[in-house]
Formats: sequence, C-alpha cells, structure tokens
Amino acid sequence: MPSVLIAVFDGLQPAQVNSVLMPNLASLANEGVTFANHHPVFPTVTRANASSMVTGRNPGGHGLAANTLVIREFDPNEAIPAMEPQLAQIARQQIPVLLAPTLAEILSQHGHEYVAVGVGTSGNAYLHNPNAERCGGATIHPEFTLPNGLNEEIIGRFGPWPEEARPNTARMAQAVRIMTEYVLPERNPAVSLIWSSEPDKSQHDAGVGSDLSNAAVTEADAQFGRLLKWLEESGRFADTDVIVLSDHGYSTIRETVNVRELVAEAGYPSNGQAGGVVVAHNGGSVLFYAGNSDRETAQRLAAWLMEQPWCGTLTASSSVSDIEGTLPAALVGNEGVRGPDLTMSFRWNSTPNDAGYLGYVYSTGGRPGQGQHGSMSKYELRNVMFARGPSFKQGLQVDAPSGNIDLAPTVLRILGIPAGKGMEGRVLEEAMVNGPDPADVDWSREVHNTERRLGDKVYRQQIAISRVGETTYIDEGNSTFGWR
Repeated sequence: MPSVLIAVFDGLQPAQVNSVLMPNLASLANEGVTFANHHPVFPTVTRANASSMVTGRNPGGHGLAANTLVIREFDPNEAIPAMEPQLAQIARQQIPVLLAPTLAEILSQHGHEYVAVGVGTSGNAYLHNPNAERCGGATIHPEFTLPNGLNEEIIGRFGPWPEEARPNTARMAQAVRIMTEYVLPERNPAVSLIWSSEPDKSQHDAGVGSDLSNAAVTEADAQFGRLLKWLEESGRFADTDVIVLSDHGYSTIRETVNVRELVAEAGYPSNGQAGGVVVAHNGGSVLFYAGNSDRETAQRLAAWLMEQPWCGTLTASSSVSDIEGTLPAALVGNEGVRGPDLTMSFRWNSTPNDAGYLGYVYSTGGRPGQGQHGSMSKYELRNVMFARGPSFKQGLQVDAPSGNIDLAPTVLRILGIPAGKGMEGRVLEEAMVNGPDPADVDWSREVHNTERRLGDKVYRQQIAISRVGETTYIDEGNSTFGWR
C-alpha cells in the first residue's frame, strides 16, 4: 500500500505554476496529473476549505462555514474567528468543532495515522485533526500541537520556531525539517500533510504578482523541492503518492467596505437584540445571522443588500425560507444546521491588476491593491491540484471538474479504505491507474438566475455550477443592479 503526502500552497493560482516561478512543482505536474478544472468550496476562505479537504464535505455539511462565523450552540450572538484558542474552547465545552468525520478519524478506525505540519493560521492547523487527543495522529504548528504533549518534544528536538516573516520561508523550512526528520521517517503515517502559508501571506500584503508574491512563490517551491529530494534520497519516491493543491484562488482589492458598520447604520442592531443581525466579515464574502433566524429581518436585510453597489450573489438558507431575489444556500453547499441565514459574495470584475492577474473585488478588509479572497469570483474559484505517484497516471491533464472536497475520498480509495458516510466529494478515478479515460467523464454545467425589482431598478444575480454525478462545483457567481 502506498503512503500519501499532501502539500498545500495557500492561495496558489494556476498561472503561478510555471518553470520560472515554481520549477519543482511544474516538473512534478508535467510528470503526473494536472487537474485543470479544479475548484475550492465557497466561501473561498482557508478554514472552510481546509475542513472540506479532510471531510469531503461542503461547509454546510462539515459545519465550519467560514474563517469568521457564528456557531450557534457556542454563542448565537457573536461572530468568532476560527482560530485555535476559540476552537479549543468550543471543544472543551463538548461541542463538536466539525460535524463530519475527518480523514484522521477514519484512518484511525483502520489502524492508520494522519499527521499534519503547517505554518498557516492556528485555526487552519487545528481543523485538520481536532480530535487528535482521542483518535490519534498529530498536528504540528508553531503555536501548538495536537496532542498537546507533543509540543515540548518538537521544540526540544528542533528548537523554537522562527519568527513569522514575509515571505514565511524560515518557518516553512522548519516545517520541512520536521517532516523529513521526524514525521516521515519515524512516524511513517499513511497520510501526511504539509501546509505552506505562502503565497497567501505575501499576496495579502502586496498583491498577486507583486515582487513579494513572486519571491514567496519561488521560495515556497524551493522548500517543496527539499521535500521531493528527501523522498528520492530515502527511496520513498516510488511508493509515495504526492498530491499538491491550494485552498483557493485570488483577486485584487478594488475597494474596502465595512459591511458590519453599514448594517448597523441601516438600523439593524446586533448581539441578539430583536430584529438584530450578527455580521461575519470574510474578506470577499459576508455571512449574516438574523436573531433566531427571523424571516422578516432576513427579508428586509436581503432587500437592503441587493440595493448596494458592492453586493454580488446572495444566497438564503432554508431557515429563512424563499426570499425573492436570492438563490438557495443548498445550491452552493452552504445549507446546514450551522449555516448562516444569508451569505453575500462581493461583486467582482475581470480587470487585470498591475502585474496582469485578472480580477478585482470589493473586500471587508485590507486596502486597494492588496490581495484578497472569499468571494464567488471565478478567479478565486480556480485553484490548483496535481498528483504524481504509483496510484496515478503519468503526463495527463484532466479537464473534468474536480474540487477540494474530492481530496478525502480519493485518498481513502488509494489506501483501500471505504469513504466516510455522507461525503459529497468523489473519487477522482479518471486520474488513477486503471481508471476511466478523463474524456469519458460525464459532466454538465448549469447556470442559475434570479432577479428582484426594487423600486425602479432590478437586482439580478447568476451562479454557474458544474456537476459530476452527485458532486457539485461552483464555477462563478456575480450580480448586476440597474435599470431594466
């Protein structure tokens, strides 16, 4: 049985994978399989996508709606950041952090381990295996480990973590060292994962295609090259399936909008008051939680949002019923017991930035010219995935849709383990040895439209999705507001 090594480059876009910026990854991609039509889940934020990678579920199913969210059974009146301190507090109250089993939990039931090393946010790392204390495996991060007792051992052996920087190369180098000197040779898990915080951190600071962004991409690729070199020199390359992906694509900030402040000015109180709304900012998207999911409040808020020049798509959960002009949250995988009542993606366009990367978007934070994600822009809904190893075909491009939700079921198939109950992702059989021809994959594209007249103007939105069997991938979504 091969082992699986997953490498994630946070915020990496397809156009950045080339022989100039990323020679090591470009070489692996040419030798193995390129998934040319790959998708994140929406919202296109890291922690929702990290959770989808390890559960095979959309956010509505795994319950981690976004980077900032309301977990009603924890605190229905406050939006919290999904970071390790908050998530650990939730777990201590015996509230499940995720509502679906993770790869780590499924592997443990079959006598295998999942070990993750990451230098991104603490919340991202925590979500890979929130139940490590109970089900085994490990997560190693500069701020903590799971299980907790492992941290002292890691620091004692490898020394303190370097300070975070832009690019974050020193921390990634430490992560590679831990992976190649401890995780792979000593623990030898069935599945290991290493998460690079670049180019995401540098793109947030300086924008996509900036000198800093390009340096971050190249330096992250060099660390990936160290990992590949270790596999070769240790004789592990032949029996290791290497899967590389990113969590989301990227846009450039056009203008920042403090939606929470504007909603309050429009007369909506917060913190659970009657007619109140809790607003959760997520960069290119915003989540809205009406007090007790009050339908009248949600209806009024939806109409107000549709009139704003920055409002893109707007989906509504079943808890607030059909609201004219919205599309159902279930269409984009956001329907669930922890789902927000309304989810708005900011409006976006296809204008190139100074470096030639397409796509500007409104944002809840940052400043114009910096990078951002979270929206339903097609430039954020295109990320990367490559695979090379004994389980995969060679020199192949797959044009059928794939997504981050397909990672878990595909990894389990490689290991001969049944997929977890309720997984919404699919096994990417067309990329695997003895699998079907990619050209034979049956898939379709759908466009969903709706509109609402507001005074003498009309709000119109459109969401395009692709389907392979029962699995849905979001291609893009946007809106217009103007005269009919």
